[in-house]
Amino acid sequence: MKKRIYLGMLALCLALTATACGSSKDTTDTAADTAKTQENTEDKKAEVGTGRLVSVENVDKYITIGEYKGLILDNTVSAITDEDVQVQINEDLQDKAEPVSDGAQEGDLVTINYTGTIDGKTFDSGTANNYDFVVGQGTMFDEFEQGVIGMKKGDTKEIDIDFPSDYGDSTVAGQNVSYKVTVQNVRRAAELTDEWVAKNTDYTTVDEYKEGVRAQLEQDAKDSAEEVLKSTAWSTVLENSEVKEYPQEDLDNAVSEFKSSMEVYAKQADMTLEEFVESQGISQDDFDEQCTQYAEGKVKQNLIVQGIMDAEGISLDDKESLQVQNELVKQMEAGSLAELVSTYGQNYVDESVGLLRVEKLIVDNANVSEKVSEGDTVAENADAVADTDTQDEESVTDQEMEEELGTENVDGAETE
Repeated sequence: MKKRIYLGMLALCLALTATACGSSKDTTDTAADTAKTQENTEDKKAEVGTGRLVSVENVDKYITIGEYKGLILDNTVSAITDEDVQVQINEDLQDKAEPVSDGAQEGDLVTINYTGTIDGKTFDSGTANNYDFVVGQGTMFDEFEQGVIGMKKGDTKEIDIDFPSDYGDSTVAGQNVSYKVTVQNVRRAAELTDEWVAKNTDYTTVDEYKEGVRAQLEQDAKDSAEEVLKSTAWSTVLENSEVKEYPQEDLDNAVSEFKSSMEVYAKQADMTLEEFVESQGISQDDFDEQCTQYAEGKVKQNLIVQGIMDAEGISLDDKESLQVQNELVKQMEAGSLAELVSTYGQNYVDESVGLLRVEKLIVDNANVSEKVSEGDTVAENADAVADTDTQDEESVTDQEMEEELGTENVDGAETE
């Protein structure tokens, strides 16, 4: 478990060097601390020349860049079904659920406090307050959800769960756990009517609302496909590029950056870096290897991006780069460019803008087949333009987003 946590942080650091990966509201504190460690790197870069991602002028000496024009790519957009529209509508209805005074029913959003005991004794992770779940969605064990059905606000009840012997949490695996459950609130979704639509949306009728939901889902599907397309385009060039030699200065700076980011986590845990590494079950040799992997990945990326920018006459301060920079500020929900730089560091901003420019160039010069997927079936989209060379050169794409999705087992009472 500890190693997975550590490697997750490594993956996050690698993602942060690649491009913007989320709202600044989610990562501001850690990013601000990490950004402070980049000042020396930025100062060294400035000695060579402003507006470059690497410390060397002749990128060709260090890397052979794979073919980045004329790639054959698929842009596969997921078809939106009636079921997709209904699922979104159900979520909207659930978000606007109103408190009810009668007992909880299947589909209700219930807020509970609970305390679990084994042989009359409480255990770590066995207690939660103000925990929300929708009855019948399978978030909790079936016995737990069935036990909550009929309970009203303020009701308290004992619910026993026999955990299977192979359950992931060894604390409760094979145990009979008794949960004392108190209902804090019961909320129920309203029926979908014109009245509800007019009150809770920008539409006036159910039909208009359904059409609007479908249009938004279709736009989301197009945006998601575009991100996958850009990621695939970049990955293709990355995999087909070969480093001849790593600029030592850039490699050293990247290693220092990685260690500094880990020191932020160590500081939050009131540990030294060495203590933190040991606490994660990682040997010092393994940690040093992770530092090297991070540094080589970061430097390789920057060499490719800078090499393509040099070949194509792209700079970080030209008109299109400034447009991408402004879009980055919006996407990261920063109040201004100065705030973004203050939070994440100038290196992060420059690397993000450079990568976004190069990704767009690769896609714009690729032969893209537009396709539509529905389930396991993929078909050509006859209505779409196949070659992205016709796209407006002045358009600015959204930056690449990387989300870390995960499931959460809350206090041993959740998913089977």
